[in-house]
Amino acid sequence: MARAHATRAPHSSGRPQPHITVVGGGFAGLTAAITAAEAGASVTLYESHHTLGGRARTADEKYRTNEGPHALYNGGPHWTWLKQRGLIGDLAPIPPIEGTRLRLHHHGALRRTPPLAMLRLLRRAPEQAPVDVDFATWAGAQVGEEGARAAAHYSAVALFHHDPGSLSARFVHTRLRRAAKIPPEAHYPVGGWGTVIDRMAALAWNLGVRVETLARVDDITEFADRGPVVVATSLDAARRLLRDDTLRWESGRTALVDVALRTRRGDLFALSDLDATGWVERFTAQDRTLAPAGEQLIQAQIPIGPEESKADGVARAEHLLDLGFRDWRERVTWRRAAVANGRTGALDRPGTTWRDRPAVHRGEGVYLAGDQVAAPGLLSEVSFNSAIEAVTLALTAESGLSGLSGSNGLSDGKPVPWVDLKSA
Repeated sequence: MARAHATRAPHSSGRPQPHITVVGGGFAGLTAAITAAEAGASVTLYESHHTLGGRARTADEKYRTNEGPHALYNGGPHWTWLKQRGLIGDLAPIPPIEGTRLRLHHHGALRRTPPLAMLRLLRRAPEQAPVDVDFATWAGAQVGEEGARAAAHYSAVALFHHDPGSLSARFVHTRLRRAAKIPPEAHYPVGGWGTVIDRMAALAWNLGVRVETLARVDDITEFADRGPVVVATSLDAARRLLRDDTLRWESGRTALVDVALRTRRGDLFALSDLDATGWVERFTAQDRTLAPAGEQLIQAQIPIGPEESKADGVARAEHLLDLGFRDWRERVTWRRAAVANGRTGALDRPGTTWRDRPAVHRGEGVYLAGDQVAAPGLLSEVSFNSAIEAVTLALTAESGLSGLSGSNGLSDGKPVPWVDLKSA
């Protein structure tokens, strides 16, 4: 297992040590806390649960499940940041034989290769996709309605939305290309995301971050009097905490169905539904530590619309399992189902980009970090980029400097360290 490396920067003895409060101990909150501590700040982190990690927690149980997938994309700046600090740890490679067991559900049948029209669309650069047109309209004009529909449905694995075709063409196409990239950007930390969180927590501790769990924060006034506050919670929680009704942005709604099966040779590695939105993946194909010997752990992610119920999502998941996992009902040893509502990252409608989301800098020493705020990237990369930006702006304000960035930081000025604006 890789070690977490502390890299605290020395601070000037002639200047008082700034204090930063971080509310929320998920991926964004831990990123903010580590970044601030490395810069020499005194940091206190408050987490309302008894463990850190937020949505990145991995269940410490017989079946090591997450709320979402276990994958960590290596195309974003967070990968470099985590790797430099020894926080990624061991990765579980996908065995070559498993890589051949990806199937696409198209026109009611399982296929090994995507439609030709979808492949043609993947050759288009993200910059060719307009921001102010929906993906279905733009992609349909490029490769036809059928290819556009298949591509939109495939992109749902990185969007968690029931109708990707209705979203901004630039937003969807960028994520489609990353999700379909060869070799894949997705990598799997052994033991799930929770192992990364454990190493981040250890590094924060080594850097002197004071961590208080089971500490629900309902008012930040007292903290704001001591110094900058980074609110690294869900956007809904931030809206309630800051009493700011403008903190709203659209996110997805997805049924998550976890199933453990007795092992049978020939089970698929993954199944993508191109006739609708849905993805099924056998996580133990690459990481055997996630379930007991002789069992396989599978998760179905089924985006559901506002009028659909959890039962509707579960029924669609079971249909995909019927297609890809023979006799799975007779092999079930454990299962559960839940709905992730507004917990799967920001979605940009036509005419909007990440710059239009709620700004990182809220004024009066308060900053936001999370996956629905104004920062570029894919899924957890938004949380990372916004956390780095929040701390950079906070420390810049504390030092009395100006001109590093505007009110939105990433939107108006120079990018902060590790942020690649091309990933927008």
